[in-house]
Amino acid sequence: MNAPGLSGNPGRSAGSADPSSSSSGGGGGKRKRKNNMSSGTVPNAAPSGGSNDVGLEEPKKMTREDWRKKKELEEQRKLGNAPAEVDEEGKDINPHIPQYISSVPWYIDPSKRPTLKHQRPQPEKQKKYSTSGEWYKRGVKEHSVATRYRKGACENCGALTHSKKDCMERPRKIGARYTGMNIAPDEHVQPQLTFDYDGKRDRWNGYNPEEHMKIVEEYAKVDLAKRTLKAQKLQEELASGKLEQVNSPRHQWGEEEPNSQTERDHNSEDEDEDKYADDIDMPGQNFDSKRRITVRNLRIREDIAKYLRNLDPNSAYYDPKTRAMRENPYANTGKNPDEVGYAGDNFVRYTGDTISMAQTQLFAWEAYDKGSEVHLQADPTKLELLYKSFKVKKEDFKAQQKESILEKYGGQEHLDAPPAELLLAQTEDYVEYSRHGTVIKGQEKAVACSKYEEDVKINNHTSIWGSYWKEGKWGYKCCHSFVKYSYCTGEAGKEIANAEASLLQEQPREEEHMTKPKTLMEIHQEKQKEKKKKKHKKSSNSDSEGEEKKKQEKLKKALNAEEARLLHAKELMQMDERKRPYNSIYDSREPTEEEMEAYRMKRQRPDDPMASFLGQ
Repeated sequence: MNAPGLSGNPGRSAGSADPSSSSSGGGGGKRKRKNNMSSGTVPNAAPSGGSNDVGLEEPKKMTREDWRKKKELEEQRKLGNAPAEVDEEGKDINPHIPQYISSVPWYIDPSKRPTLKHQRPQPEKQKKYSTSGEWYKRGVKEHSVATRYRKGACENCGALTHSKKDCMERPRKIGARYTGMNIAPDEHVQPQLTFDYDGKRDRWNGYNPEEHMKIVEEYAKVDLAKRTLKAQKLQEELASGKLEQVNSPRHQWGEEEPNSQTERDHNSEDEDEDKYADDIDMPGQNFDSKRRITVRNLRIREDIAKYLRNLDPNSAYYDPKTRAMRENPYANTGKNPDEVGYAGDNFVRYTGDTISMAQTQLFAWEAYDKGSEVHLQADPTKLELLYKSFKVKKEDFKAQQKESILEKYGGQEHLDAPPAELLLAQTEDYVEYSRHGTVIKGQEKAVACSKYEEDVKINNHTSIWGSYWKEGKWGYKCCHSFVKYSYCTGEAGKEIANAEASLLQEQPREEEHMTKPKTLMEIHQEKQKEKKKKKHKKSSNSDSEGEEKKKQEKLKKALNAEEARLLHAKELMQMDERKRPYNSIYDSREPTEEEMEAYRMKRQRPDDPMASFLGQ
């Protein structure tokens, strides 16, 4: 007997007309389960043992109408026309979530309520961390000893923090459980704390805010002591008569005296501030004597930021990490570095006595390497005198060397030449040019001459040699003469040159008409050449005929092969794909010219109006 709800045909109603649900024979159960899965219902496989009837009952099969309504509702939800499903927490479920994600497994919720709880992180699988308030124990009394045995303590020594198996004391003949004497103190066991990423890096974790109250109280006591001292000094001054009474006639009319109490309090506060003025760090610097480093703090707010001095992106580079701008930000603006308030960090390094100090230090190192015992910090006066004498001797040596070279090789006149500005004729004369290059204002710059003589015209020529060129020859432009150093003939020379050119063009035509008579030997040689040409033409004609015959034969063979290929391809296309041989339609070799011609001749074009008559 089958249990109710676990029959061989569960959920089958009389009104169900689904043809896919009909089954016959022993395989009916498998087909029904398959149909249930395809219709969207998942059969419950919960254990049968238990009093919960919901887990035992298998979901009823949906009819076609119910299935259609469910699908329509899903489509309306996706379009936004119907409200979305709501889970047990009251949150909307996105209707676009696929079914394999939104469907609830039977072991999560047998009631099949709409939920996405199974997709969220399960609390039992989440790693638990210690809270921010938990910390290691502080101020635990280590030497507190119990007077009697406590339940659950070590049977050997009586401590609560371990058992008898883990006890490290000498085994007693009679344990503390039975004697109740000499009970050992409890060990100081710290808790095992596990923090997350932020908890491990929390600087204030475990800090007790009550400890800060001690600092507040200390400052309050110091302030109270200052006020009592001020009050005592004020009483002493009043008693000695150094201060005037408050009930003076000027004070009664509301006028405060210059040495009034408020001004005195203000002055005393300034004095107190001046006491600690030496301890205040410079703005932008913070020196720590323990670490021996200088920490750069914020800049002075009254100063202009370095990166705002020149907003051109191609100007000096500003390093935001070190807040340094080594180059001059006004370099491309034409301003003098001495007139600018800030000219870059390197300007300070390369101005003033910095360069001379570096040169002196370099000289000290070189002198020490050569045996002179000098040091910049130990004996600066000696080093300065030695460096001055070294520079004088160096200049004398250079002058003496220069004189010796000039005496030996000469060339003093080249050293006495004027400066390069005068040699290049550079002046400050203003010249303005148009867009075409012509001078509008000022005098045009003189063309620099070469070392050769220019524009020297000889033999009555009005142009120089090389001003005329024709047919690969140079000449004079004034008379078209190609003979160098010739006398100029002017326009008459141009006419003669043109007449000679026309004669040279007519000469070949006359030579064609006036042919010389040929000798018998030349006639015989020409006849022999003509015979050879005729023989060569005949042989070439016979060769060309043979080649054409071969081409025709190859073309016939290619046409037959193309017909066979088309028939074979037609048979393969009619064959089933699964029975067709592998790579049967493809050929990897390159086709020949005859095969390509045969393919073009046999190819049928669908747009050809005579295509239907080709097969007849």
